[in-house]
Amino acid sequence: MRRVVVTGLGMVSPLGLDVESSWKALLAGECGIGPITEFDASEFGCRIAGEVKNFDPAAGGLQAKEARRYDRYVQFAAAAATEALKDAGLDFVGKNEEGDRAGCIIGSGIGGLETICVNHKAMLERGPRRISPFMIPGCIINMASGLVGIMKNLRGPNLATVTACATGLHAIGEAAWIIRRGDADVMLAGGTEGTVCEVGIGGFDSMHALSRRNDDPAHASRPFDVDRDGFVMGEGAGVVVIEELEHALARGAHIYAEIVGYGLTSDAGHITTPNTDGPRRCMQMAMDRAGIKPEDIDYLNAHGTSTSVGDINETKAIKEAFGEAAKKLVVNSTKSMTGHLLGGAGGIESVFTILAVKNQVSPPTINIVEQDPECDLDYCANKARPMPIRYAMKNSFGFGGTNGTLIFKRWEE
Repeated sequence: MRRVVVTGLGMVSPLGLDVESSWKALLAGECGIGPITEFDASEFGCRIAGEVKNFDPAAGGLQAKEARRYDRYVQFAAAAATEALKDAGLDFVGKNEEGDRAGCIIGSGIGGLETICVNHKAMLERGPRRISPFMIPGCIINMASGLVGIMKNLRGPNLATVTACATGLHAIGEAAWIIRRGDADVMLAGGTEGTVCEVGIGGFDSMHALSRRNDDPAHASRPFDVDRDGFVMGEGAGVVVIEELEHALARGAHIYAEIVGYGLTSDAGHITTPNTDGPRRCMQMAMDRAGIKPEDIDYLNAHGTSTSVGDINETKAIKEAFGEAAKKLVVNSTKSMTGHLLGGAGGIESVFTILAVKNQVSPPTINIVEQDPECDLDYCANKARPMPIRYAMKNSFGFGGTNGTLIFKRWEE
C-alpha cells in the first residue's frame, strides 16, 4: 500500500491570515471571536462570530474584479491552497505531465450561501435581470476545488466533499485514498466556509444552536465547560498538500507527518442529535486502519463544538473507544479560539493537529472555568502543554450523523 505524507500547510482563519500567525495565536490562547461586523446583526439572537479580518483575495491570486465573481468561501480556499503549495515547494503551472498526477478536493458544508442571498435580494428588489451571470459558478460547492485546479494546473482528480461539519476532514481522508490507490501522487485537500451572513447566522440561531453570550464574545466558545450555551460560527479555510511518500522523498520535500489512519461512519440515528456508537466505531476504524491500539494515541483534537449535547456525547464516545487509555489521553478543542468553521473546521483543525505533532505540543482549550462533570477527560485547559506526541487523532462530526476520524503519525526518518 502506498504511504501518504503531509508536505504543505495553508490556512485563513479568525486567528490569522496564514498558518504562522494562526498557530502562534492558538498556542497563546488568543480568541478570534468578536461582534459581527459583516452585516447588521442587531436584531439577531446571536450577534457574535469568528470572522476573518482584513482578508485580501489577492493572497489567493484573485484581483478585485475577478474576486467579485466568487463567493467568499472560494476566495478563502484559493488563499489557503496558494500558501499550502508554496509551503510544499510545488508549482504545476506550465507542467502538464506533472499536473496530470496532481488533484484537489476542497469541500464546503454550505457553499456560497451569501452569494445566493445577495442575488435573491437583487431579484426581489430589481427583478430577475439583476441576477448575476456569475452567481451559479461563483457559489456551487465544487468551485473551490475547480478554481484552485484551474489556477494551479492540477489536472488529476478534482471533486468536493459535502458532509456538513465533517467536510474538511473527509476531503483529506478521501484524497489520501486517491493517492494510495495510485490515481494521483499529489493532492490538495481540506475545507472552506464563508457563511457569516444573515441567513447563515439566522438559520443556526433559529435552531438555538449558537451561543448568545453577546456581551462577552471572547468567552462564548467554551467546549467542555459547564456554562457553555452553544457554538460560535467561524469562517476561513484549511488546506494541506499530501503526497505519496516516495514522490516526496525523491524531491527532498519537508515532511510534517504521515497519514496512517482514516475512519468514516454514520450514526444512522438523528439528523442533528449525535449518538456515541457512530463516533466510537469511526475512531476504532481509524485505529484499525493505522494498526495501532488506543494507548498509542497521545493527543486528540476533538470536534468539541461547545454545545451541551455534543461535548458530552463526544466525551462518552472517546471513553467507549479508548477504554482505560482515555484517562491518559490529552484532548483539546481549538474551536474555543476559532469558533466552528462548519465545513472548514476539519481543514484548519487538521492543520493544527499536524502542527501539534510536528512541534510536540498540545494547544489549549480556553474558557474552561468550571469543567462539566460529565466531560471528565484531560482537555488541556487554558494553557498549551509541551508533550511527546507520536500519534494524534482528529475527529469531525456532522449533521446527518456523519463521522470522520484521521490519525497522523510523527514523521521519523
